[in-house]
Amino acid sequence: MSVPVRVLGIDPGLQCTGFGVVEIEGSTLHYVASGTIRTTSGVALGDLPNRLKIIFDGVREVAERYQPTQASCEIVFVNVNPQSTLLLGQARGAALTALVTAGLPVAEYTALQMKKSVVGHGHARKEQIQEMVMRLLRLPGLPGKDAADALGLAITHAHAGGSFAAMAQATDLKRRTHAQFKGGRTY
Repeated sequence: MSVPVRVLGIDPGLQCTGFGVVEIEGSTLHYVASGTIRTTSGVALGDLPNRLKIIFDGVREVAERYQPTQASCEIVFVNVNPQSTLLLGQARGAALTALVTAGLPVAEYTALQMKKSVVGHGHARKEQIQEMVMRLLRLPGLPGKDAADALGLAITHAHAGGSFAAMAQATDLKRRTHAQFKGGRTY
């Protein structure tokens, strides 16, 4: 009998960071928990350091409560507004730091990879992600949009994480340490 693996998915956002926890037992996925970490109440919108602390503390609390063995987080790409991209990157950094501080190995997936894994195509709308996450995890209702994205990242890791790890061991596959941005794409 295989030991269950528990994956924590994180959908980073400066105002609302989604989290989702699934357990993998063999080829079966089980829903554990999901929700959001909000930075919009009790802290001024211009108080970036304290908002980042809320994200860090919130992700650490989720990791301590649900005891995941692995984590997955969305990779942020350049948006139309560079300032928004920088702020989102800082929120992602706070979440990643919390995951690593909790001792979790972290896999990273793009929104396109998550959408393809969960819905079947990379241009899925939020509502489609919510619907498929509900079906895949046999939930009684639709999860919130940020929580659904986080659960989608956990599901993506459940489906693809083993394959990516096997490919990395079988080849000279190494993480890129640099990239050039052209038109919002990395090369």
